[in-house]
Amino acid sequence: MATTELLLKNVRVVRPDAPEGSEPELLDIAVDAGTIARVAPGLPDDDAATVIDGGGRLAFPGVVDAHQHWGIYNELGTDTRTESRAGAQGGVTTALTYMRTGQYYLNKGGPYREFFPEVLSAAEGKSHVDYAFHLAPMMAEHIDEIPYLVEEHGVTSFKIFMFYGSHGLHGRSSSQSDFLMTPPEERYDVAHFEFVMRGVQKAREQLGDYAPHISLSLHCETAEIMTAYTRMVEQEGTLTGLRAYSASRPPHSEGLAVTIASYLAHETGLPNINLLHLSSEKALSAALTMAGAFPHIDFRREVTIGHLLADVDTAHGLGGKVNPPLRDRADVEALWRHVLAGEVDWVVSDHACCRDEMKFGADRDDIFLAKSGFGGAEYLLPGLVGEGLKRGLPLQRVAQLTSWNPARRYGLLNKGTIAEGYDADIALVDPDVSWTVRAADSESTQEYTPFEGFPMTARVTDTFVRGHRVYADGRIAGDPVGRYLRRGR
Repeated sequence: MATTELLLKNVRVVRPDAPEGSEPELLDIAVDAGTIARVAPGLPDDDAATVIDGGGRLAFPGVVDAHQHWGIYNELGTDTRTESRAGAQGGVTTALTYMRTGQYYLNKGGPYREFFPEVLSAAEGKSHVDYAFHLAPMMAEHIDEIPYLVEEHGVTSFKIFMFYGSHGLHGRSSSQSDFLMTPPEERYDVAHFEFVMRGVQKAREQLGDYAPHISLSLHCETAEIMTAYTRMVEQEGTLTGLRAYSASRPPHSEGLAVTIASYLAHETGLPNINLLHLSSEKALSAALTMAGAFPHIDFRREVTIGHLLADVDTAHGLGGKVNPPLRDRADVEALWRHVLAGEVDWVVSDHACCRDEMKFGADRDDIFLAKSGFGGAEYLLPGLVGEGLKRGLPLQRVAQLTSWNPARRYGLLNKGTIAEGYDADIALVDPDVSWTVRAADSESTQEYTPFEGFPMTARVTDTFVRGHRVYADGRIAGDPVGRYLRRGR
């Protein structure tokens, strides 16, 4: 019997802890029982069940995509199967997907004790990559359930959607309680956000073993600013398309929400705060200002590949509507400056498959009738490697941004690097290939992409999840092997 299940030879291993600027070493990777057993040059191949020659390609730790939305516009089980395929296509080996009660997702309210087992059941056995869930406490009962969710299901990350105060998912909301399916006497407002923070911190104090990995993430936009500016943009009528949507949700709305969230974290003593998909210079500047004002809060700052690659003028059509919006080119360049300065902690896809029939309204040219969100996990690693190399982003930093940093924050203790004892999650990348993004080539069921026609200069050729080769030769390989990940210990 072979003592090595998989031997991956002749790959240039990119390690997040390598000295910055050092060249990746040409090494072999031996895998047993889904775990990396050895990483060294010239490993013998005479006792390996499967030998794959990597041909000198870059071997990145599998991407831990810390921000996806399975089941938001399609049935959860269907999305789990198809969108995990898109993830594998982009080097994603672990997907962390957001889930909440209310409209969209399962389209139901109630306690998470009843809701979350349905989520787990719907996804089980269908994913091609490993996965976990972030949960959003939408009402008081959910706050009380936080310790149960941590201990019973290994959920260690929670979320607040700050703009839901008087805004729906796509625009103005006439009835908050109907949209969120919360008790009519409760409000999803700043006071609720405070109480969520107190609940998360209380769980950290009660559950010491989990405390380092229990964190709260925030979508930072200010509902009242957005509502007022949406009205102004629509009444003035001079802006259209993605530029109109960006103006209706202006960058200072992000900055203000970041400031409010940060002070609440200080007030409640909650140290682990993640500021999601910061899209603008104003948002990131506010985040850095708050980090200086409250050094006892461990802020993490997230940016999406969409906001790093596309702007309101280059994105292909209204399919680029997303929250927060795509911005001007000046904001894209500002985000890159912060990435290169080491002021961004991880890069994600914010993948939310929204098919054409769901995405667009009766008037396909009306941005305010379109749904928010689009897929993009399949472009996460190739987009960051290709554009990053052009801008001087070290490969080690790419591995930190896409794998090590989110794995550590979110309690994925066996993920994040290529080293002995870690899960054999690996993405092989050719950094010297030119290709053009076409939605038709994606494994996602989304028929369009805002990146249509974008030139790419790096490509994922193979993806391994715990040693299983799930993507090779431009197509998904084998049946789903992904597992639900209990986190935190």
